[in-house]
Formats: sequence, structure tokens, C-alpha cells
Amino acid sequence: MTGFTVLLIVLLFINISFICFLILKPRATDARGGKILAFASLFILPIFLGVMGTNRHMENAKRTEFCLSCHEMTNYGKSLHIDDRSFVPAVHFQNNLVPREAACFTCHTDYTMFGDYNAKLRGLKHVYAHYLGKPSEPLKLYTSYSNRECLHCHSGARSFEEGATHNQDPKTLPLVRENKLSCLSSGCHSYTHDVEQLNTLNFWKEARK
Repeated sequence: MTGFTVLLIVLLFINISFICFLILKPRATDARGGKILAFASLFILPIFLGVMGTNRHMENAKRTEFCLSCHEMTNYGKSLHIDDRSFVPAVHFQNNLVPREAACFTCHTDYTMFGDYNAKLRGLKHVYAHYLGKPSEPLKLYTSYSNRECLHCHSGARSFEEGATHNQDPKTLPLVRENKLSCLSSGCHSYTHDVEQLNTLNFWKEARK
């Protein structure tokens, strides 16, 4: 438990204590100090705690550990350890091309709560399916994977800009940048998580620290 979490719990406890005091002694609000206490405990502190708690949760939701805490994502976590350079997420994860502690968010920055209005609604659907329903199988993206998720790291990198495959046809890079030619199209980077193949693949064993 982090210091920030402890602080939020302490403030929540204090706020509940104030509210209990006001319930037991409602006449305390007759005085100016009581009115200030009531306003702070019923409005200021709840809003502050809500904003800070939401911000904390949003930051925590960027962590790979958080994403893989749902059983639906177990195989996707395993796919990050596939011992085959053809699999894009595995290569990025194993070679620290993305921060391992935030690997999922780095490549899916527009997903659920981090995306637009429709993405947030779909996120609520996921919560319902996880706790009250049954997740669809196999899991699929609602829309095609956007090159934006690749370009926010690779654009401008020498290996990307001068790569032989990217420059065989002068039209390739402009089409990629305009999201008209997918980075994941056949002949480029065809393999992503491909969890259906996990039973037939070898896995990299991360060295123990």
C-alpha cells in the first residue's frame, strides 16, 4: 500500500467521522464553524477524494499488472513471452522496446477509459461482462488497430524511417502514416498476440533478478 493510498484512506476516515458527528449533533450546524464543517465534509472533501481517487485509479490502470489481473487477459500476458521474433508484442516486451510495467497501455492508448466516448461505453460493457456476464470468446478489438499506436513511438526513429522494407516502395511510408496501410497487414507484421496458437509455441523464460 503506497503512501498516497494511505493518505486517501485517512482523509476518508476523517470525512466519515465528520459526517457521523454532524448526524449525532445536528445542532452543531447552527454555529458558523458547524456550517463550515458540514460544507467541507459533505461537498469539499468528497469531491477532493473522488478526483484524487479517480486520478490514482487511472494511473494504476496503465500498469500491465492491472490489465493482466482479469482472467480473460491471462493468455495475452503469456503471449508477451512467446519465443519468436515474428510476434510483435513479444519482441517489444522482451527487448524493453516498451516499458514492461506499462506494456499494454503503451500499445493501446485509446482503449476503454483512455479512449473516446464510445470506447468508455465499451469499457463499461467489459466491466459488466467480467462481473455479471460472460466475456466473448475470442476477444477482439472493436475497430481495426490504428497505426497511431505504433507511430507515437516509431515515427522519426532511424530504424523505422530508413528500414529497407519500409522504403522498397516510396508509397509505403506515406500510406502507413495516413493509416491507409496497416502496420499489421500481411507481409509486414502479421503476428500479434495470436493466443489461439499458444499451445504450439515456445516461450522465453525471463531471467530471475
